[in-house]
Amino acid sequence: MIQLHRVSKWYGPPPPRGVAAVSDVSLSIPSKQCVGLLGPNGAGKTTTIRMITGYHPPSAGSIRVHDLDTIDDSIEARKLIGYLPESTPLYPEMKVQDYLTYRARLCGLGAKARREGIDRALDRCWLKDVRTRRISELSKGYKQRVGLAGALVHNPPVLVLDEPTSGLDPSQILETRSLIRELAADRTLIVSSHILPEIEQTCDRVIIIARGRVRADGSPRELVEQIHQCGFPHTVEVGVGPQGRERVHRALAAIHGVKSVQLEAQRTTELWATFTVLPKDDVADLREEIARSVVVLGLVCRELRRAQPTLEQVFLRVIETDERRQGNRPEGAAA
Repeated sequence: MIQLHRVSKWYGPPPPRGVAAVSDVSLSIPSKQCVGLLGPNGAGKTTTIRMITGYHPPSAGSIRVHDLDTIDDSIEARKLIGYLPESTPLYPEMKVQDYLTYRARLCGLGAKARREGIDRALDRCWLKDVRTRRISELSKGYKQRVGLAGALVHNPPVLVLDEPTSGLDPSQILETRSLIRELAADRTLIVSSHILPEIEQTCDRVIIIARGRVRADGSPRELVEQIHQCGFPHTVEVGVGPQGRERVHRALAAIHGVKSVQLEAQRTTELWATFTVLPKDDVADLREEIARSVVVLGLVCRELRRAQPTLEQVFLRVIETDERRQGNRPEGAAA
């Protein structure tokens, strides 16, 4: 269990004179939940992670990890956390196994626990075949795995990953996502990223942070459902020549609940015209009415679909709403 109670972090004197990176954040993350932190650059994601892991003290509020205060019980709280920073700090001159041995000693593991932890980390991060190679000789993907193995070597109940797939190629990204899902089965996992598909495919819960504050919190499905009724565009492709496009446009615009109709010129040919129909906010689905109007005109409909909201649209809407709320005035943010 991780609990943040009214946590703030500022640099310099308190706002408005200082710079607020995180402002009055309260969160409760239960055990064995995989949580994704989303936000634009400078939103406060990394600062929040550094406070949870004990690298930065909060300026105000409190953070508890498994009922241990990260300030009063800092050392004991850190023993429960495995942390992979975005930069993946490593010692390039060391061999992989030597580096993991060093990390295990830092965690206070005895000889037997150290051997077991290293073997387990090598196995889970697919590093057995490079255990005797120097880190400087490894590719970016392997170095990322070594950093993750270092975070796992003491088998912590809490794992915090900051941009875990940064700089990896597509196959390495898939491997890392698979490993994240596997690790999330038996521990609390926090993943910070600005890559939405990564969060959507690996996390049970999404927390969107903007300007140092929590702006949205829920499962990917819950967040999508929150904007599902806000009117998403329909695409309709009908068989009609250039002379009939205006007639189709008028018929679609006359449908009750339609806000606007637009001809998609790049997807329109001599025989087929594609229109985007945007419903009003209080109308969820107009496909039946659109189909009926096309049939009444005696035309052939080749495509009729309604755009489904995605986590990306949720994210953009949350950020846009926040910017409108703030009047585009910078509140002061840090990575």
